[in-house]
Amino acid sequence: MRIERISDDQFTIFLTFEDLVERGFTKDDLWHDASNIQNLFSDMMFEASTELGFELEGMLLVQVHLMQAQGMHIIVTQRFEEIDMEMDIDDDFIEMKVTLDESNELMFSFKEFEDIIQVSSYLGASEIKGGQVYHMDDHYYMLLDDQDLINKNRENIIAIMSEFSQPSIVTSHRLKEYGKVIYDSNAIKQINQDFF
Repeated sequence: MRIERISDDQFTIFLTFEDLVERGFTKDDLWHDASNIQNLFSDMMFEASTELGFELEGMLLVQVHLMQAQGMHIIVTQRFEEIDMEMDIDDDFIEMKVTLDESNELMFSFKEFEDIIQVSSYLGASEIKGGQVYHMDDHYYMLLDDQDLINKNRENIIAIMSEFSQPSIVTSHRLKEYGKVIYDSNAIKQINQDFF
C-alpha cells in the first residue's frame, strides 16, 4: 500500500491486488461484501492518517478507481462542515461517502523503450494492433483501452505485459495531461511495422 498526501485536506492511497489478497479480499468482494469493505476502508483511513499525520474528522469523500491490472487508486478528501455544537458527537465516528468506479483499460509502465518493442511483438502475434504509448518521468507507458481488447483474453494480455513491465500506478488521465505522446493510436501495429 502506498500513501501520498496531495493537499491539507486530501490524500491518495494506491492498493495493489496483492495488498487486497494479503488483507483477505478479492476484487469481487469490493462489489458484493459491503460490511467487510467498510472495515477495509476504515482500516486504510486510520493507517493513512497515522502515516501522514492527518487528523480524520467530519466527512470523508472516498473515490475508488479499480484498475484492471493495477489495483485500486483511492482519493480521500476531508470535508469540514459546520456541526451543531449542541449535538452529542462521538469522536470516533467518521462519515464516509464512497464512490466506486472501475476502469477497463490496461496500463503498464516500462523502464526502457526496448521492452515496449518486445511486448509489441508478442501482442501483435495475438492480433492486438491498438494501444497508445507515452513517455513521462523517465518511464514509458502503454495504454490499452476497451476498443483494443474486444474479444481478447485480458488475463493472457496482462500475463504477457507483466513479463516486460509493471502495472502502472499513474492514471491514464494524468498520463494524457502530462505525458509526451509517442504513439497516439495503433501503437502495437506501428511499432511492429517500424521495428520488425
